[in-house]
Amino acid sequence: MVQITNYQKILILVFVLTLPLSNPWVRGDGVGYYAYVRSLLIEKHLDFEKDWKHGNESFVMGRLDSGARILPDQYTSTGHLANLWSIGPSLLWAPFLIVTHAGVLISDRFGAHIPADGFSAPYLIAMAVATSIYGFLGMWISFCVARRYFEEKWAFLATIGIWWATSLPVYMYFNPSWSHAHSVFAVALFLWYWHRTRESRTVRQWILLGLISGLMVNVYYPNGIFLLIPLLEAFSAYWRAWTSRLTRNTEIPRLLVQHLVYVAVFVVSLLPTLVSRRIIFGAALRTGYMPAATWKWSSPALWSVLWSADHGLLSWTPILVAALFGLLLFRKTDRPFATKLIVTSVAFYALIAFYPDWDGLSSFGNRFFISLTPVFVLGLAALFDSVSHGWQGHKAVAIAAVLTSLLIVWNLGLIYQWGTHLIPARGPISWGTAAYNQVAVVPVEATRTLKSYLTRRGKLMKHLEEEDVKQLKSGNE
Repeated sequence: MVQITNYQKILILVFVLTLPLSNPWVRGDGVGYYAYVRSLLIEKHLDFEKDWKHGNESFVMGRLDSGARILPDQYTSTGHLANLWSIGPSLLWAPFLIVTHAGVLISDRFGAHIPADGFSAPYLIAMAVATSIYGFLGMWISFCVARRYFEEKWAFLATIGIWWATSLPVYMYFNPSWSHAHSVFAVALFLWYWHRTRESRTVRQWILLGLISGLMVNVYYPNGIFLLIPLLEAFSAYWRAWTSRLTRNTEIPRLLVQHLVYVAVFVVSLLPTLVSRRIIFGAALRTGYMPAATWKWSSPALWSVLWSADHGLLSWTPILVAALFGLLLFRKTDRPFATKLIVTSVAFYALIAFYPDWDGLSSFGNRFFISLTPVFVLGLAALFDSVSHGWQGHKAVAIAAVLTSLLIVWNLGLIYQWGTHLIPARGPISWGTAAYNQVAVVPVEATRTLKSYLTRRGKLMKHLEEEDVKQLKSGNE
């Protein structure tokens, strides 16, 4: 029987206490992500017209005309709406929503009169809760990987720190219809299983790793960068086999068969993405995103991605400075694993730096990097462990806990400012204004807004959407 430690119990308690923050709201990119599961469950085919018409105001701007008719340029050559968002989140929502749909249909038979359309409250609540669960499972798995290397207290503190002092809370609770919390789960599951089987993998384990790899990419295309880890592992294995005269003739064919199985399963597991792209865009490999020719190949935003006031990764979420430094220190503990994580992280960073919309447009911090959350947890735990060697036991824990708490408080205050539009949701912000608000505005208004969020959420969300539309229109003028 698996025993749950005290630190794990605290993680569960934190999740349970914060679950009411889950926001049953589909907006922005989330309209596209959610449309797959809703249309297939209700309409039984990929017809997104109701989803587009039901979208929030800032989403429908430029997609619907003044008569609420979908603009012709929103359709592809196949006659489908150009849903460029990935299908993976809907795959993960599906079990929750299928049960919810069955419950709604049964309730309606007894006179409940709940709209069985995928837009009513039971469906949205199920979606939001499911996202929170997946986000939590991702943090739980990340904690489990970190405690394999470091004392549990450091793994716990790193998990809490990355959970609450980064962009994750926004996309785990406030905007649950987006894909980022699902990425945390899928990437954490991939890293955990790869790590668990890294010494020796059976064919069955290669098959399972291929399925997990496919899920990870189905959820969010840039997660494919993590496939560098098994690729680098394969290079090392072939090199060792080639340099060993005794096993060269038997080991290389064995490796080749295993890797062909992995690749074949991975491709099969990508069928939801490939088939949906074929149906919507007419080609399995066409995503609908900006073509590669338009990317910033000659002028990548290498500095801005990290430090810009326009959603820079490290300027908005400074705890990640410590996490990245700790990732370098992790090389002292497990050089092969750390090297693969560093290479993967650098490649992910380069991908985002080349991307034209590297700032994530309407984003809290640089949301793209939420996929690296399990890596950040491991790096921060490594830093805590390394620094603690120079301090006495309880003193080390106290200092680390205080610093982490301060970064969490700062981050939650900044999330409040971003969510209530005290700072712009799009474009650069004024750090002077943000700092002033943290001291003079947030402590006064946050409690009242939190109460409204918990008791009159619909009205509050409507107000926030109106403010977002105002800022979006003013920015386009």
